[in-house]
Amino acid sequence: MTPSAEVLVAPSAAAAAVLYEQPLAERMRTLLRLEALYQQFLYHVGEPGSWSTRAVMSSLLDMTTILNRGDVRNDVLKELDRQLFVFDRYQNMPSVDDNRLKSVLRNLRQLREELVAVGSQYLQPLRENEFLNAIKHRSGIPGGACEFDLPEYSHWLRRPYADRIADIEHWMSTIKPLCNSIAELLWLVRESTPPTLQVAVNGAYHHALARESTASLLRVGLPAGTAMYPEISGSHHRFTMRFMEWPDAQGRPVQVAQDVHFQLAVC
Repeated sequence: MTPSAEVLVAPSAAAAAVLYEQPLAERMRTLLRLEALYQQFLYHVGEPGSWSTRAVMSSLLDMTTILNRGDVRNDVLKELDRQLFVFDRYQNMPSVDDNRLKSVLRNLRQLREELVAVGSQYLQPLRENEFLNAIKHRSGIPGGACEFDLPEYSHWLRRPYADRIADIEHWMSTIKPLCNSIAELLWLVRESTPPTLQVAVNGAYHHALARESTASLLRVGLPAGTAMYPEISGSHHRFTMRFMEWPDAQGRPVQVAQDVHFQLAVC
């Protein structure tokens, strides 16, 4: 997850492409899952309907479940510190956009301050909240959050949107600095490596990474509207891709037989 000066010179050139991502490390897998849940949260939180609020609560509870499994906050703080150190070294380099560099450093410092401020026990209020624990417990059962299972939840969902959103913002305030930090770090990772044009011969592509490689994320770009998608497997040592076609939801995907030109970024 080491950035290059590319992020300070020009934005990514991978435009007008369908992008697929594959993590090469467990930490990156965790960050991508949290990012996806946070995006789902942000998508639904502005909608006043009760079904959207249910989706918001599902995202919030899933994020807390992931965060309870490890010290993600400490890992993100270490990565923020490392990125600050790396980007600080770019100062006074002639090829670097000084304004963009200052903006990146300012964002990283602010995110770090906010993440430090929530403290190491930031999850404790959510762990001890009986209302959230009841929803989480019943949500593990298919359809378990119905009105007859959780009448208090149903009552809360009927409250005015302004009241619901106030509660949600209160609960989210403890993990929002972490989510924002993850979003910034993943942006830096994605922008650190420009894509290169590659060819999958007969729909298959194999790549061995250098022993000293610190790559943690693959990004595969295909033209918009293509009928193909990549099936990726790998680790931080090597990875393999097969490009598949899926005729319809009733059929089975099959590997394409022709050569496939695609964009690849190993970040």
